[in-house]
Amino acid sequence: MYAILDIETTGGQFNEEGITEIAIYKFDGHEVVDQFISLVNPEIPIQPFVVKLTGINNEMLRLAPKFFEVAKRIIEITQDCIIVAHNASFDYRILRTEFRRLGYDFQAKTLCTVELAKIVIPEQPSYSLGKLVRALGIPMADRHRASGDALATVKLFKMLLDKDLNKEIVAAHIKFEIQKGIAPKLLDIVASLPAKIGVYYIHDEQGKLIYIGKSRNIKKRINQHFTGTTTKCKKIQTEVYTVTYDETGSELIALLKESEEIKINKPMLNRAQRKSIFQFALYAEKDEKGYLNLKLQKADARKKEITSFASLQEAKNALFRITAHYHLCQKYTGLYITKNECFQYKIKECDGACIGKILPEEYNQRVQDFIEKNSFEDNNMILVDRGRNGSEHSAVLIENGIYKGYAFYDLNYQITNIEILKNILVPMQNNRDTRNIIQAYIRKSKTLKVIKF
Repeated sequence: MYAILDIETTGGQFNEEGITEIAIYKFDGHEVVDQFISLVNPEIPIQPFVVKLTGINNEMLRLAPKFFEVAKRIIEITQDCIIVAHNASFDYRILRTEFRRLGYDFQAKTLCTVELAKIVIPEQPSYSLGKLVRALGIPMADRHRASGDALATVKLFKMLLDKDLNKEIVAAHIKFEIQKGIAPKLLDIVASLPAKIGVYYIHDEQGKLIYIGKSRNIKKRINQHFTGTTTKCKKIQTEVYTVTYDETGSELIALLKESEEIKINKPMLNRAQRKSIFQFALYAEKDEKGYLNLKLQKADARKKEITSFASLQEAKNALFRITAHYHLCQKYTGLYITKNECFQYKIKECDGACIGKILPEEYNQRVQDFIEKNSFEDNNMILVDRGRNGSEHSAVLIENGIYKGYAFYDLNYQITNIEILKNILVPMQNNRDTRNIIQAYIRKSKTLKVIKF
């Protein structure tokens, strides 16, 4: 659990400053679960330059509570939390100084988003909060006020956690949160999980990952693991100590994260994703009459495929939809074997390419339209889908036919600047599995919006 905070002060001599405003957002790694925002009467004058910077003046604080009046609430909301702040050493020092004046030794673990940002998103021109969030496309209001700065730090910290692919930040805290002793009941674990789309991580008592999965309903899927009778389910039921998760909002991002993190972490109960998982592929070949024929065949790495499928039935179902959508001929897509006209022509659903009524140039253009939409070759596009909540979208970036990664962004912010999207992007591996996952999702998704650039 994290207590993400920002403090505004009077300014003045080192260790003689007083707090004028404090904002604390209690954050569980996924969402804000509690908050405390208050002006504070520092009982000393505010420096003029601070008044100009923050807009907080002495008159505003005359009736505000003094620090000792809010101290108990601060202890309550930060209890058992890691203190997170932008330049955490400053905020933590100010907080400890105020508590020391009351005779209380305030102590907590701290995490600085400046230091984390320098590791996770290096080479930024500036790491000041205002310039950094602007570069990352994070909306910000009430700059230099505690609530505005703290809320921006929440969004920044959430993004840094998302971009920490190897779980270097999170893993340390998982070990901190997982206590030794008797494992909690499986029912208690299920009760703590959301019924939302995302990736889940099953840990043993030492905090080691033993299984990674994705689901459109994490709670329901974990319950299935805990009640299942397969060898894998029984092993999970025996070994599980806790379950953590990342909400994704988008099923596409859940699929991509699951694929990548299984490859990175290699949990003992996950079978390695085989390259042959997509066993059938679609190819285009020109016949002796000049017509482009779509050919459904077993995947062959030596040939240039348009898209691929996990099973023959999935491939045939998709090919029927493709044929109908692009007004292609079932004879030339291999769905109707004949030396003459296809059956669809007989019922007037084919315009006669199979018997030469449509010239190859016109027919082939339809095939090319399909290939361009479904092939990654040299494509530049952003796939926009649902976010983790109602106020954000997700974006998957494909540049020059290569999958670059994903990001989440606020609905009030339009992803029109590719450089800003790259700044907030969680980088991911590009491989055959990711390409096939994306292609399959494009084919079936009704929520996806494709932006080409």
